[in-house]
Amino acid sequence: MEVKLWNDKREREMLDSFADLYAIIKTTEKLEKAYVRDLVSSAEYEAECLKLIAQFKTLSFSLRDAVPSIDRFADAYKMDCPAALNRLLVSGVPATVEHRASSASTAASSAAAVAECVQHFITAMDSLKLNMVAVDQVHPLLSDLSSSLAKLGGGILPPDFEGRVKVREWLARLAKMGAADELTEQQARQLHFDLESSYNAFMAALPNAGS
Repeated sequence: MEVKLWNDKREREMLDSFADLYAIIKTTEKLEKAYVRDLVSSAEYEAECLKLIAQFKTLSFSLRDAVPSIDRFADAYKMDCPAALNRLLVSGVPATVEHRASSASTAASSAAAVAECVQHFITAMDSLKLNMVAVDQVHPLLSDLSSSLAKLGGGILPPDFEGRVKVREWLARLAKMGAADELTEQQARQLHFDLESSYNAFMAALPNAGS
């Protein structure tokens, strides 16, 4: 007897999207392991990883109502993909971008990256002041900030820069919540405090950057 998994076209498209999301996460996990084991070149890894991240962002946004939490989706389908979830949800950029040596950057691109970080810090703090505390409002802002901090490499900021650590911790925390969930007043105040202290530390570190 044939078992029907859907009742109409809309349900079928939803299941297809779930399958695509599952495949993206699994593929990212395999790519991360291949990169760590030196089975793929840095250039090939970065190109493929950027494509997967872009596909993930597009698909997860379109599924934000049906799949409010990617972590819960992964748990529901018993996906053991910690590296993929870290890359897609927390980092948001390829490992090559995170760890790229600062010597690969020109002074101009470094200055642009610094300006970008400042912009993302201020935007995130201002948004909290405007009471934009829903997860689907806060997460993109912190993801952009995390990406811009990663672009600086280790030339300007120390590897253990507190801002990077705190932003990643908040992204990991938000990833466990639903898109429509909101930060409590205490959480919002703590996040603003963490961003402000990280911003001050970031500005203090700039004079130590090499020219």
